[in-house]
Amino acid sequence: MEGKGSTLVHVLVIALSLTAFGFAIAAERRRSTGSIVTDRINANATYCVYDSDIATGYGVGSFLFLLSAQSVLMAVTKCMCFGKPLAPGGSRAWSIIYFAGSWLTFLIAESCVIAGAAKNAYHTKYRDAVYAHNWTCESLRKGVFVAGAVFMVFTMILNVYYYMYFTKATSQAARKGATKAGSTVGMAGYA
Repeated sequence: MEGKGSTLVHVLVIALSLTAFGFAIAAERRRSTGSIVTDRINANATYCVYDSDIATGYGVGSFLFLLSAQSVLMAVTKCMCFGKPLAPGGSRAWSIIYFAGSWLTFLIAESCVIAGAAKNAYHTKYRDAVYAHNWTCESLRKGVFVAGAVFMVFTMILNVYYYMYFTKATSQAARKGATKAGSTVGMAGYA
């Protein structure tokens, strides 16, 4: 299968993306939750006690793994801007479409996980107003990391198709260049 691309690149991008997905799901399951505790010294003051803050680390890990997957692919393809030209045709058009789509979904996924990690790390400490009985402890709403995980899957799929069509378009350009070079040799006719 010509223009398929390197299997190592496919495996690496998929493995890094799935690892990022796993970290995002783990972050969603381990979000910080807080409970209100009354201060022992001042009965009118309350504060929030939070459980584990590991979701922030998972979110940052997810961010870094997806960033690594995107970086590997862009380094291999030279971000489609540098390197070999792409042959005009359907493969070039699809590679441009998948390139733009993968960057869009990548930015959305990264925004979700880094915003989720930052919001999860924010904790309300003291609430010392007597009239604030209906307040709750700040916590990350459900679904932020899941949204990032969904867009990570979209990014992975678009990256695989982008790389497949990119290599097909570059191999077509190489074949067309070889055909043109071969046709210029021996232009003189035999008499």
